[in-house]
Amino acid sequence: MNKEREVLLTQQETDEDRVLNLSLRPQSLGEFVGQPELVENLRVAVQAAQKRGEPLEHLLFSGPQGLGKTTLAYIIAHEMGTKITATSGPAIERAGDLIGILTNLGEGDILFIDEIHRLSKVVEEFLYPAMEQFQIDFVIDKGPYAKTIKFNLKRFTLIGATTRSGLLTSPLRARFGLAYHLNFYDAEDLVRILERSARLLGIELDREGASEIAKRSRGTPRVANRLLRRVRDYAQVKSDGRITPSVAATALDAQGIDPLGLDEVDRRALKVILEQYEGGPVGLEALAATLNEEPDTLADVVEPYLLKAGLLRRTPRGREATKSASDHLGLSPKRLL
Repeated sequence: MNKEREVLLTQQETDEDRVLNLSLRPQSLGEFVGQPELVENLRVAVQAAQKRGEPLEHLLFSGPQGLGKTTLAYIIAHEMGTKITATSGPAIERAGDLIGILTNLGEGDILFIDEIHRLSKVVEEFLYPAMEQFQIDFVIDKGPYAKTIKFNLKRFTLIGATTRSGLLTSPLRARFGLAYHLNFYDAEDLVRILERSARLLGIELDREGASEIAKRSRGTPRVANRLLRRVRDYAQVKSDGRITPSVAATALDAQGIDPLGLDEVDRRALKVILEQYEGGPVGLEALAATLNEEPDTLADVVEPYLLKAGLLRRTPRGREATKSASDHLGLSPKRLL
């Protein structure tokens, strides 16, 4: 792969990305763009909880990366006027890791667990009484002297986020009173997000330029903001700093982002399916091995948008490229179902 072409869409976030994303994060439901039905349902739930003087019910967000699950968790904490403690499933290795977190939560505070589907079974079962009775049991001493002590917690709200809702166990899913799925954003919502980000960053962006970036952003605000910063760099060095449609298109073409928003990894995945596997079907593990990529990267980052764009379909026998993928790449597989 050409190292000069930064893979903007599947790369890990840098520290700079995280800082800038925090600065662009909306602070209230009124500022949040997109997902109108979800936002309205959250507004009702928050206001109802406030009127009752109770914490919000445990809440689960699911959907692809970059659609605003973490942002909504922080917005809810702001709207409820409570503190939020954030962690992730892989970071909680033992049940004991949760004791300190849970016992430090105040009344109505929010515990946000990203990638909650990656909690170990032991940790997950430790959470059940905490979510239902606001109690935890921990054992002191060992052998015949072992004792179980119950510790009462203050009533808190657990907000879980997952990109793989199918991996959640039924007992854990059942303990969330509210569950919402975030969908990809349409181009108009992404334009509004880009215009807001441009104002906050002091970038001169016209609406047509925003539209050009939006259509290549995979329906994902995080990607849109990342592309905006890369186009800004190009406009400042190669142009007068103003982002027009031609500047945006040229900048993104140079970065390897095509008009459908596909990057090098996306195109390689489709090309492998079309050429080496004759259009498919091919299993995820086989495809990942051929591409020298992690299966989780393909499942969480690459595959969702290709499915939405109609370039890939998932069947019981594996992944298949569609006629649209063949046409887009100008490839003719030996067999395309």
